Amino acid sequence: MDTRISGKTRLLGVFGTPITHSGSPVMYNFSFDYYGIDGVYLAFDCRESEMKDSLAAMRRLNMRGANVTMPCKQEAARNMDRLSPAAKFIGAVNTIVNDGGILTGHNTDGMGVVLDLKDHGKSVQDQKIVLLGAGGAATAIMVQCALDGAKSVTVFNRGASALEKAEKIGKKMKKEGVSCMLDYCLLSEEELLTETIRQGDILINATSVGMAPMSEGQSLITDMKAFHEELVVYDVIYNPEVTKLMKDAAENGCRKENIIGGKGMLLWQGACAFRLYTGLEMPVRELKEFLAKREKEGTPVLQDIVHEQKEYHEE
Repeated sequence: MDTRISGKTRLLGVFGTPITHSGSPVMYNFSFDYYGIDGVYLAFDCRESEMKDSLAAMRRLNMRGANVTMPCKQEAARNMDRLSPAAKFIGAVNTIVNDGGILTGHNTDGMGVVLDLKDHGKSVQDQKIVLLGAGGAATAIMVQCALDGAKSVTVFNRGASALEKAEKIGKKMKKEGVSCMLDYCLLSEEELLTETIRQGDILINATSVGMAPMSEGQSLITDMKAFHEELVVYDVIYNPEVTKLMKDAAENGCRKENIIGGKGMLLWQGACAFRLYTGLEMPVRELKEFLAKREKEGTPVLQDIVHEQKEYHEE
C-alpha cells in the first residue's frame, strides 16, 4: 500500500490516446519523490472530442496541471483561459497549469530542443539555424528558436502545404515584433539546401526520417559537402541513438561534440513542464541515472515517450 497519498495530495496527469504506454508518469513521479512533493501523476485516455470535458474535470478536481499528447494538443489550445507566447503562435498546447481554476496552456516541445542544446554548451541566440521539417515538432522548434533570439531559421520541407502553415505562424510572430529572419523552402531545392547548411550554424532534423524501424538508415541530407567543422547537427530522433544524419556528419567534418541525438530533448521538455508545475528544477541528472538503470533492466521509459511524440514529428 502506498502511504504517500493523503487528503492534500495534488493530482496531475497526461491526456491523450493511446496512453497506456506513456512514460511520463515515471518521470514526474520520480521527480515528486525526489523533492518530497505531495503529488501524484497519472495517465488518462482522452480523445480529442473529450478534451473539453477533461479540462472541466481539471478545474472541478483542482488538478495542479497536465501534459497533453496526440491527438489533443490543438483542441487543448482552443479551450485555454490563457496561452503562453509559444503556445499562442503554434496553436497547440502540451502543458497546462491550473492556478485557481484559470488554465494556462504552454508548449514546451521547442524548448526541449533549445534546453538540450544548452545542456551540450550550444546556444541558439544569434545563430543561423536550418530546420528540416514543418510538422508539429518542427513548428514548435522554429517558434522557440525565434523567441530565444536566433538570427535566422530556414525551414526546409517536402510538402508545400505544411510550409505554408509554418509561414503563417512566422507572419504572426513578425506582427508581434519577433525579429528573427524566417525563410521557407522545399527540400527538392537541393543546391539551396546544401549552401544554406554550409552557411549555417545549427542543423536540426525535426522529421521522422531516420527513425527505426520505418526509415532507419535514411537521411534528408544527400550532399556531404553540406557539412562543415563548426556545424552543430541535432537530430530529434533517439532511436537509433546514432542516425544516418549523425553518422554522415561525423564522417564529413563535423566535430563529435557538435553532433547530438534527441534523447535529451524528451527529458528537457519534461523539465520545463515540471518547473511550470512546481517552480523547481527537475532533477535531470538523477532522472537520467534512474532511466538508464530502467533501460538496462529491460523497461525503457524514453522509448514510450518517443512513441507518444512520433505522430507529432511527421511532416
